[in-house]
Amino acid sequence: MKLFELKRELCLPISLDESWAFFSNPRNLELITPPSLNLNPIGEVPDAMFAGMVVSYKVRPFPGVQSTWITEISHVERPFRFVDEQRFGPYKFWHHTHEFEAINRGVRTIDTVRYSLPFDPFSRVAMPIVRRQLDLIFAYRTDSLTARFGAFENR
Repeated sequence: MKLFELKRELCLPISLDESWAFFSNPRNLELITPPSLNLNPIGEVPDAMFAGMVVSYKVRPFPGVQSTWITEISHVERPFRFVDEQRFGPYKFWHHTHEFEAINRGVRTIDTVRYSLPFDPFSRVAMPIVRRQLDLIFAYRTDSLTARFGAFENR
């Protein structure tokens, strides 16, 4: 199984506590996910995450493809870090670490996603398409977060 990695950093002009309050609320995921993914929770979604929490979604990873995405919050270190892992969904492996670091006049968010596709090595031909989709998702996330919290000015 070949693992791939995507890493993104974003600085926001908010406190560590504000950052944690937003990102640790599972209901806010829909606010920073492109509408084209049609992300819809299945069942009740709590206001605050906890280790062991499982959330199910319907998602459209590609046009015409509907999938169920079941994630578990496997680690929580408030207010610095949490990890979500796919238990069932379009990837063979998905491990997403969200880290939050207080910096001068704000917070640095660091997302590290390690993932693999099913049917390796045959699925590697689809990797450029998958990587582009992930890049677009994180670009949308950056735009949504800076629209909500403002752009970070590095002085």
